[in-house]
Amino acid sequence: MVTMLEARLQTQQRNTQNSQETGLWSSGFGMKLEAVTPFLGKYRPFVGRCCQTCTPKSWESLFHRSIMDLGFCNVILVKEENTRFRGWLVRRLCYFLWSLEQHIPPCQDAPQKIMESTGVQNVISGRAPGGAGEGQVPGLVKKEVQRILGHIQAPLHPFLLRLFSWALLRFLNCVFLNVQLHKGQMKMVHKATQAQGLPLVLLSTHKSLLDGILLPFVLLSQGLGVLRVVWDPRTCSPTLRALLKKLGGLFLPPEANLTLDSSEGVLARAVVHAAMEQLLVSRQPLLIFLEEPPGAQGPRLSALGQTWLGLVVQAVQVGVIPDAMLVPVAITYDLVPDAPCDVYHALVPLGLWTGALAVLRSLWSWGRSPRVCVRVHLAQPFSLQEYTTNARSCWGSRQTLEQLLQPIVLGQCNVVPDTEKEQEWTPATGPLLALKEEDQLLVRRLSRHVLNASVTSSAVMSTAIMAALLLFKHQKGVFLSQLLGEFSWLTEETLLRGFDVGFSGQLRCLVQHTLSLLRAHVVLLRVHQGDLLVVPRPGPGLTRLARLSTELLPAFLSEAVGGESPGLRLGGTCRGEVNGFPPRAWPFPSLACAVRGLLAGRVPPEGPWELQGIELLSQNELYRQILLLLHLLPQDLLLLQPCQSCYCYCQEVLDRLIQCGLLVAEETPGSRAACDTGRQRLSAKLLWKPSGDFTDSDSDDFEEAEGRFFRVSWEKPRWGWGGGQAVGATLIWSVPLQLSQQSRCPDFFLFLCRLLSPLLQAFAQAATFLHQGQLPDTESGYTEQLLQFLQATAQEEGFFECADPNLAISAVWTFRDLGVLQQTPSPAGPMLYLSPTFTSRENQEKLEQFIRQFICS
Repeated sequence: MVTMLEARLQTQQRNTQNSQETGLWSSGFGMKLEAVTPFLGKYRPFVGRCCQTCTPKSWESLFHRSIMDLGFCNVILVKEENTRFRGWLVRRLCYFLWSLEQHIPPCQDAPQKIMESTGVQNVISGRAPGGAGEGQVPGLVKKEVQRILGHIQAPLHPFLLRLFSWALLRFLNCVFLNVQLHKGQMKMVHKATQAQGLPLVLLSTHKSLLDGILLPFVLLSQGLGVLRVVWDPRTCSPTLRALLKKLGGLFLPPEANLTLDSSEGVLARAVVHAAMEQLLVSRQPLLIFLEEPPGAQGPRLSALGQTWLGLVVQAVQVGVIPDAMLVPVAITYDLVPDAPCDVYHALVPLGLWTGALAVLRSLWSWGRSPRVCVRVHLAQPFSLQEYTTNARSCWGSRQTLEQLLQPIVLGQCNVVPDTEKEQEWTPATGPLLALKEEDQLLVRRLSRHVLNASVTSSAVMSTAIMAALLLFKHQKGVFLSQLLGEFSWLTEETLLRGFDVGFSGQLRCLVQHTLSLLRAHVVLLRVHQGDLLVVPRPGPGLTRLARLSTELLPAFLSEAVGGESPGLRLGGTCRGEVNGFPPRAWPFPSLACAVRGLLAGRVPPEGPWELQGIELLSQNELYRQILLLLHLLPQDLLLLQPCQSCYCYCQEVLDRLIQCGLLVAEETPGSRAACDTGRQRLSAKLLWKPSGDFTDSDSDDFEEAEGRFFRVSWEKPRWGWGGGQAVGATLIWSVPLQLSQQSRCPDFFLFLCRLLSPLLQAFAQAATFLHQGQLPDTESGYTEQLLQFLQATAQEEGFFECADPNLAISAVWTFRDLGVLQQTPSPAGPMLYLSPTFTSRENQEKLEQFIRQFICS
């Protein structure tokens, strides 16, 4: 009874702090609501299995189904039970006692071992380029090695680590509602580390500058030890770098990026290699961010992350360590804490005093604004040695985007080449260029593969779902009663695709919490019927909603997992339930855009959907349209697994369309039924096809695919989406809802198309801007021109979603790869000018028409 009274008192205190918002909600519903914060359920879809194609042994041995039932823990919730002591004083000092009990390994004599390493000694003795034998005094070279080593790392400071952990624990409890971690995932990582006895390398996404201190704290609290974190020198001032190095930070010296024939560069790279080898031999866990830091405008994959990953790969190849365990890591926030209000900001170094002021500002706003939830996900570990052995067999021929798409855009060719796209936007740094070309390709493919695993295992937060609904479906406003139902429906669509969500609880309270987080971008209007009208704020705030909605894209772009929808037959319309759940309603948005592109060329956009459903689409047409869109979209957005070909991806997507009932096979009299899965004779062409291109589909015979046709089915699904659907063994919602009267197939089809509309609209407007831009110009200068044009167009047309600097950069780089823009070196930097092929207005219009066929207004 005392516990219930305490909980009731805390709830009343929260209601007092949020009295203004609660009053608005109470007037909207006509009743008084308690502010219930969202929480994570115990049972969730277990995501993050490693690739079965590249690492089959790791996929089988480093996983056990029992870990799926261990549930979640809040790592920042430290109580008396988390210490060895008990009593009333312990309850008040539990944070301090917990920090004292954390295991911090003793400092080893790492600098001396690095100095005695073979690579460094070869440089000092002159047996390697840049050594003392080339005119340098060995003593001076030794001092230079010590200076470079001091720039890379520093000995750990145990007292500072414990003090920082205590202060960070208090700070995180003030800023976040909770930091959730699946205990089964943590147990999986512990077992892999203990059983294999190999160093642990964690490869993570990068959403906030806070990630670099939050992830080490989480893993230290779970018994993984002190993490060595790779930091970007651009994000930290010299004073902050000195502090972070004492807490386990690693920094790449600037000399390492010098040319390969530079003596200073050779010496710096030798020291970096020796430091990495010593770190791996001592089995200290290492954290590398594979994404660029937040605020950096450019490629998504981090050049610095690929550099450090290349050092790990090289250490395994030369035999310094037999193997390493790689763990993809993902971290998601309701809202990123340090995200600036101005989306056009530049990356500036964070100083020590600036960071202290940011902490004080966060503490001052504590209680004034709703706190956010954080979810940390650890995917299944896998062997680097196993991946290296298997991945080399999956490499095939590749062509540039200009070779693949330019003839089709100009109407010179209709056949899409059966090769993969070669597109690399991340620049190579000095240590990576020192590797062999084959090893460089291996590191790039490995980083893309791991980042795909991290992103697809990330939990979808409530703000991403809400932003997608408001931006792409209800930009003119929606009543709260309808928004509640659609929020539940889109959440279940996400769960049914095998993606986890970072929330659960009472639906009304979840939506209230989400709208309170997005209060700067939405307006709540009270109406006479007792309901609330939710309207997105017009203007640049829509760009922020577009960025939040991109977190939902992987749930519809990722690969179909085998066995997710058992019992579905190929080639028919699926309207029954599978294992007690409705079948998946819709496929990927990219394919929705591809089908829309085919229909747009036959039926006017304003034509009725029933007329468009009559049109027959051949299987070859669908393949071609999907491949065209896959080649057009940047690889940084798609993040397809490098071990899977585009054709295999297209076939799986087509199977998803048939399974969900969007495409219905049109069978001609006398032909073999499309759903006939009997044994077929393999053609000679298929017998010699690489093993990676085999699928379980019955359409592997390319000759038969030429005569196979489908029609689009726009029939309304017969199932209804109700609140309280059981997912696993958890009841997600406690508010009954019915959406069967609200959901229409064309509406959701358009919603999926619009998920990609910001990027495609930016590409189309970049094509329009070709005859207005001032060329030649530097790459940054032309990107600024295009961004100003996107902003001006957004002010006129109200389409602010594409007025984003990252989309402008993607458009410029895609046009450069497509051969629309050409690049020449100059003293001021690379200069862009318009290709002679696209100087004519006719070809510019062809390019714009090619892009706009995939856009659904």
